Amino acid sequence: MAQAVEIQEVTSPGGIKAWLVEDHTVPLVALNFSFEGGSAQDPAGKEGLTRLLAATLDEGAGDLDSETFQARLEDLAVSISFSTGKDRFYGSLRTLTPTLQEASDLLALAVNQPRFDDTPVERMKAQLVTRARRNESDPDAIAGRSLANAMFGEHPYARPTLGTVGSLEQLTPADLENHQERLLARDGLTIGVVGAIDAETLAAILDKVFANLPERADLVPVAELAPSFGNTVSDDLAVPQTTILLGLPGLKRNDPDYQAAYVMNHILGGGTFTSWMYQEVREKRGLSYSTGTSLSPYAHTGLLIASAATKADRAGETVEVMLNQLQRMAEDGPREEELRAAKQYLTGSYALRFDSSGKIARQLVALQNADLGIDYFDRRNSEIEAITLADIQRVAKRLLAEKNPTIVTVGPKQG
Repeated sequence: MAQAVEIQEVTSPGGIKAWLVEDHTVPLVALNFSFEGGSAQDPAGKEGLTRLLAATLDEGAGDLDSETFQARLEDLAVSISFSTGKDRFYGSLRTLTPTLQEASDLLALAVNQPRFDDTPVERMKAQLVTRARRNESDPDAIAGRSLANAMFGEHPYARPTLGTVGSLEQLTPADLENHQERLLARDGLTIGVVGAIDAETLAAILDKVFANLPERADLVPVAELAPSFGNTVSDDLAVPQTTILLGLPGLKRNDPDYQAAYVMNHILGGGTFTSWMYQEVREKRGLSYSTGTSLSPYAHTGLLIASAATKADRAGETVEVMLNQLQRMAEDGPREEELRAAKQYLTGSYALRFDSSGKIARQLVALQNADLGIDYFDRRNSEIEAITLADIQRVAKRLLAEKNPTIVTVGPKQG
């Protein structure tokens, strides 16, 4: 199915570029976009500012207050949403074609003329503060924060994307206005569009929504980061289970070894019932209901994270089993039949990323952000097929050999 996706590059009269997959089978348009600059741009002490910006951009814009703006979206059955990662700020529009022009008018207002009125800003702040307060006692959230602090140190990546109760309560509409003016600009903009829309119609909408933004964002440079590993952090928490995270340096998405690492991660703990972590931790020993590994490629570093949750009195045993699997991959690597099965799964399941317009639009933005090229859909499976045992062994030694992960446990106090 991926081979059937034909991507056009569209450039508007105002110079706004987008990747378009034209598909008139249903009267729907999905538009995704991103700006360079995510939560890593939050100033120290204002953690959560970018997250709050994402929550308030559609809470009133232009001459429409929050209630009126939201009512227009509901009346038109239009969805506009915003979110943030550490490196980029994301937005999306979903609309039927009969309401495309009105929907794009509303998106243009949200992006260019957000109001940040006191009442909706305080309402959205209250929602985020509630989540932040809940995270203070959530073992998964605590483990994530501890891992980020231990591996990222003073780097902006250590700042919590959601913010903290204290930092969120200090944020003001003026902070949001200044931050929106810094982040939303044309130079770091990437756009993916899928649906019943031709290039000419799209070009006009691109200019309406994005052409009046500032040419360049005002971003604080983010330094390259070599994550710290070999640390051990234990957080005491009175909960039934102990949450475990093991963190090791990973790869950026543009690293030449990334595809080999992707296949290696699938065999090691990438989410199927046949992975080493699943077999050794859950199936053979019944230590954890779920366990796995994942790659987290950021713009300025990468991580490989293994996770599990288990009974407190078996946490030490679980960590030992997980470490053994990392060492096994570094020293022995997978067998030929395991590599063959992994490649078959990863190439066969790729089509699932293309079963909706929204998923394809997100993929178009992700490809541009990772600078993977407009032909990536066509060559991705052949790149996976080309991975050899020697490739897996090379990247396993690079990422895992003679490296002690940072180990975080959150659970009942032991001993």
